[in-house]
Amino acid sequence: MTDIGPVGHTHQHRVTVARAVMSLIAAYGVDTVFGIPGTHNIELYRPLQELGLRTVTTRHEQGAVFAADGWSSTRGIPGVVITTSGPGLLNALSAAGTAWAESRPLLLLSPGRERGLPIERSGALHETKDPLGATASVLSWSRRAESASEAIDAVHDAFRFFRCARPGPVHVELPLDLLTEAWSAALPQPRRIEAAPLPPHPEVHRASEILSAAARPAILAGGGSASAGSSLQTLAERLGAPVVTTVNGKGVISERHPLVVGSDIRLPAVQSLLSSADVLLVVGSDIGDAELWGGSITPEKIVRVDIDPAQTRRLFTPESTLIGDAAAIVPLILQSLSLPESERGCWGDVAALRGEVSRETRSARPDLSRIVESVAKAIPGDAIIAGDSSQVTYLATSTLFRSAQANQLLYMPTYATLGYGLPAAIGAKIAAPDRTVVGLIGDGALMFSIQEFITAVEQQLCLPIVCVDNGGYGEIRDNMTDAGMTPIAVDLVQPDWAALGSALRGRGCVAAPDSVGEAVRDALQHPLPTLIHVRVDRSG
Repeated sequence: MTDIGPVGHTHQHRVTVARAVMSLIAAYGVDTVFGIPGTHNIELYRPLQELGLRTVTTRHEQGAVFAADGWSSTRGIPGVVITTSGPGLLNALSAAGTAWAESRPLLLLSPGRERGLPIERSGALHETKDPLGATASVLSWSRRAESASEAIDAVHDAFRFFRCARPGPVHVELPLDLLTEAWSAALPQPRRIEAAPLPPHPEVHRASEILSAAARPAILAGGGSASAGSSLQTLAERLGAPVVTTVNGKGVISERHPLVVGSDIRLPAVQSLLSSADVLLVVGSDIGDAELWGGSITPEKIVRVDIDPAQTRRLFTPESTLIGDAAAIVPLILQSLSLPESERGCWGDVAALRGEVSRETRSARPDLSRIVESVAKAIPGDAIIAGDSSQVTYLATSTLFRSAQANQLLYMPTYATLGYGLPAAIGAKIAAPDRTVVGLIGDGALMFSIQEFITAVEQQLCLPIVCVDNGGYGEIRDNMTDAGMTPIAVDLVQPDWAALGSALRGRGCVAAPDSVGEAVRDALQHPLPTLIHVRVDRSG
């Protein structure tokens, strides 16, 4: 077997360090790689087809990372992105910053200058002053491999990090000459990853005793609780504890469960419930201001479960702290409870609070609420909605789309960048081709990544993308009005969205807020993506 190289030379097929790296990534269970081929990274692409790895070529590196995030959230394993050096790597960094802020696992691979070359300016193609400094300042960690063994160790360390620490994005730079270096040993295999250590039994017992003695226990579940959903539900039932989640924790316990309030911790009524608790169990959440929206919670006592020790010391002084994986710790708490096995009655009126939250949402933004509820009625119970930093997402979808399981709403509430929703929807659909995936996105956010619509066409994805058009940057328009300003630079010229869907070789149509669901149903009958344009009142 032979390959033709970039300058016309014939290369005998051989195992290289690049192939060993990609083989190891595949052996860890990854079957899809996102990115854009470039002059310097083609050796990372060379073995992908032979290894059975699906390649998804986005139209921008930011889209590659967001798509990998949607894929990872849906599949439950880390996303992998290949960029080229210099601009490709830097283009990916804002999206990788999202993965850091939201604690999402991501492995970013890029080529780097050859070993032994000076760092000072030389005029080389894609020359970058300090790529490792740039990536290290944004990601969880960044590392340059100087040898084959260091390259393989970096991959092993990345997958161990994803399992045993607070997840986040990591970067491995592979020098150009290392990528083509011959690999003479057997192809590397995954290492056994030991589970994160468990807290000592006395600490677990103390936490269980505090919870058992509570008259008004409550649970706040964040994104770090996703793997503990079943045991967390049992714990809530044993305690009779109302459950509130962050947006990243949405659906950890089905939002149709009678104890689950929902993911509306931003609202004062929900914060009041949590503040009324005599003991609040916080699982896998930093309780950040991006979720509280300037509000606060003040329960009498707090018990915290988190894999990141630093998080347990933020904002509160907990009565008890348990460090480790929630999936392992919550069952230990259950086993140690000094309560009857039967379920205990809930002290809070969850149904009434849920009704109040829904009414408040519909009253504040009836137009957006009608759109979300119309879409929700049109899709099956396990469907995935990809949102963005759009008013329709954080003012309506996060409340009115009731999730039955974790990661049904793809969103990034902490980093809150624009351009996430469309590529995230693409990644989710590739990860779960048999599930319904819908993008429900504002026009301002969609314009950040509209080029990825043709990526969805290329991947032949049945994917309705609903563009909620309020004429530009609606939130900032509202902010300016609230600040006593005349809005400036926020009312934007809009394309013919339906025609744009067709021009990008998919489909396009126009729908009214009350009939979006019908348009979504129709779109789900077609093999290619459909861009559905919905106009709402600019004034909100």
